[in-house]
Amino acid sequence: MRLDVRALVWGDTGQPDSALIPTLHAFTAPDGTRLVWHELGEGRPVLLLHGFMSSGQGNWFTPGIAGMLAAAGFRVIAPDCRGHGGSDAPTDPAAWPADIMTSDALALVDHLGLTDYDLGGYSMGARTAARVMVRGARPRRCVLGGMGEMGIMEAGPRATAFEDALRYGEAASDPVMGKTIAKRITTLGLDRHALLGVLAAFAPTNPAELAAIPVPTLAILGDADHDNGSVEGLADLMPDCTPLHLPGDHAGLVGTAAFAQAIVDFLVSSET
Repeated sequence: MRLDVRALVWGDTGQPDSALIPTLHAFTAPDGTRLVWHELGEGRPVLLLHGFMSSGQGNWFTPGIAGMLAAAGFRVIAPDCRGHGGSDAPTDPAAWPADIMTSDALALVDHLGLTDYDLGGYSMGARTAARVMVRGARPRRCVLGGMGEMGIMEAGPRATAFEDALRYGEAASDPVMGKTIAKRITTLGLDRHALLGVLAAFAPTNPAELAAIPVPTLAILGDADHDNGSVEGLADLMPDCTPLHLPGDHAGLVGTAAFAQAIVDFLVSSET
């Protein structure tokens, strides 16, 4: 079933409904780090994990995705991952053990008592969502956006470039990227040492682990996004994964109406 809910969210005014303003909540992770999440809507829970140097608000609410899901009858739960948004951004290396982002997501699931829910992630969030399932979580359905098989399994050259840009700014190997990253850090109030912790905490995933995930999954990639492998490659590794290409590049896809509609269609289809 295809439910066109964008009109329900934006209406005829071109502005979001004032009722679709998320509430902000916080909890303390097992290691004492304060983490926040944004919540909107009532109904079936869907946990959405954002990308690197973004936030729950920036990745899911600003583009209208959360509003569309809420209008379709979902309870949207979108955390700010540690080091991002309103959550704590620790700089002590001890706060960044391997796979801590996954541990935080699982801690939130436990904190909220979620047992029957959907899962989604974009870019870093897609990698984390895959790790959540590798570590035993079994959502009803999952959407992985902005990542092919290589981006899910390993950090690769993109993470190396991010680390170089974070450490050296305009003196990085790619000075344009270094300047862009420095500007984003300032604009969003991020801490580069915490972001380096995010990169250091990355945990790889192997093909056998992906093959053991039985969750029906939609893998969405922009047709101009070539840095993280292919969704066809990911579908070859996962037993119940459907690949989908949409117009857009890595940065732009998440803001498109087609991306939002594809998520809604996929999650709503199993409700009927």
